Amino acid sequence: MSTVPQGGAAPLRVVLAAEGLRFSWPGMPKPCIDIEALRITAGEAVFLHGPSGCGKSTLLSLLAGVLVADEGRVSLLGHDWSQLSGAARDRCRVAHVGYIFQQFNLLPYLSVLDNVLLPCRFSQRRESQAARGGSAREEAEHLLEQMGLDRNLWKRQAMQLSVGQQQRVAAARALIGQPEVVIADEPTSALDEDRREAFLDVLLTACAVNNSALVFVSHDQRIAQRFARHVLLPEINRAATNAMAADA
Repeated sequence: MSTVPQGGAAPLRVVLAAEGLRFSWPGMPKPCIDIEALRITAGEAVFLHGPSGCGKSTLLSLLAGVLVADEGRVSLLGHDWSQLSGAARDRCRVAHVGYIFQQFNLLPYLSVLDNVLLPCRFSQRRESQAARGGSAREEAEHLLEQMGLDRNLWKRQAMQLSVGQQQRVAAARALIGQPEVVIADEPTSALDEDRREAFLDVLLTACAVNNSALVFVSHDQRIAQRFARHVLLPEINRAATNAMAADA
């Protein structure tokens, strides 16, 4: 699937697409996600925002195949998540998606370096991509340096780090191996202003260099200007629009 920009430029590759997307949590009478269409192209940096409860984290989970839609289609690189088994979705996700979870999801007893290298252990593609300039370990070390994490922390267990340090480790893990899509759920919430700007520099530059699409969720409007495209979720999620209208 592709979309052709105006002026006859070369087609842009659509890496993530949602069509007729509906999702309800079990036991809930109405859907929390109701989106007619959303398309994200390779190399695009998207700032996704909206009030609490409008479905941002749920949408990210649907885009990454962590959740499967009740209706409609969500596809990654043309592959419909709903047509894949759970194991196949896991393999596809680790090979093509870097995910910075809101709660980081680091393995607490593994070292910082081993946490960053985890995608390479589960995906030959990510390992090969990470090793293009040398070795996957060298790429992991390079990412940690870019994130400003001191070398003397790299052998520590993840649970021994501060929240802000864990956040940067999670980002390095998401970027290793040049995934086609990077999904970031509130990744700067625990960083001070200087660390936040440095973090964004690394994340945006890495995605641009690798031509990775970036879907970035945040409440922090101060960083919105760093992104070329803004998506206010209630404007495309009819479930959130209807809920807010009912509460008004």
